[in-house]
Amino acid sequence: MTDRPAKSHGRKTIRPTLKPRELINPVEELHGAWQARIITLFPQAFPGVLGESLTGKALKDGLWSLYPLDLRPFGEGKHRNVDDTPAGGGAGMVLRPDVMGRAIDQAMIGTPSDWPIIYLSPRGKRFDQAMAQNLAQKPGLTMICGRFEGMDERVIEHYGIQEVSLGDFVLTGGEIAAQAMIDAIVRLRPGVLGNQESIEEESFSSGLLEHPQYTRPAEWNGRAIPEVLMSGHHGKVADWRRAMSEKITQDRRPDLWAAHQAKNGNKDS
Repeated sequence: MTDRPAKSHGRKTIRPTLKPRELINPVEELHGAWQARIITLFPQAFPGVLGESLTGKALKDGLWSLYPLDLRPFGEGKHRNVDDTPAGGGAGMVLRPDVMGRAIDQAMIGTPSDWPIIYLSPRGKRFDQAMAQNLAQKPGLTMICGRFEGMDERVIEHYGIQEVSLGDFVLTGGEIAAQAMIDAIVRLRPGVLGNQESIEEESFSSGLLEHPQYTRPAEWNGRAIPEVLMSGHHGKVADWRRAMSEKITQDRRPDLWAAHQAKNGNKDS
């Protein structure tokens, strides 16, 4: 087993290693920086798209930090096996509890007791904007990227892991889902977007889908920008945008519309 730490990302990060805890030299972390610790068989997949655009700039500026932890060195035997056949028979392979337990223990070094551990799983609770907002208030999280047929249930029970899904479909692994979740969370952190109004007005923040957006030129292919948006009347613009958000939500996401109506105590309109 190598004791060389995997590559970490961000200006100042905590760097867990495979050395005994007492031999770790603490590395300074930017105060208040949100941190993502990712347990994965493919650490080279990170930061991926998270290293681009606004999230990438925030990563370089130290507003958040990223630590991918390679699961393979925690594996069993000469070939560092991380999985085994399902108990009771069946297709595929299952991530071993002893291997995953060692990786989780390493990833959790130095974290507070309420630090969330999330396992990306198609059977998990669906990720949404409310969950992103909640996780953005935490100091960070540990994510486990699933592979094969999943992870031994005893690990989930022992560590109180929260299973989270992006939706009703199956991916080959959790890395893409992890990056999508991290993007949704990091952009809510102070200083990342730079314009708080952008966050407040976008889809789901008010429980509704966002209204249509337009920009120059005023006319394109015979289609003009709605007149109200060119009027300069801020009150009328706000009313139009609200009405369009409600209509789009009713048409495209009746589930969201019903929840919105229930929350506002108006189920009949």
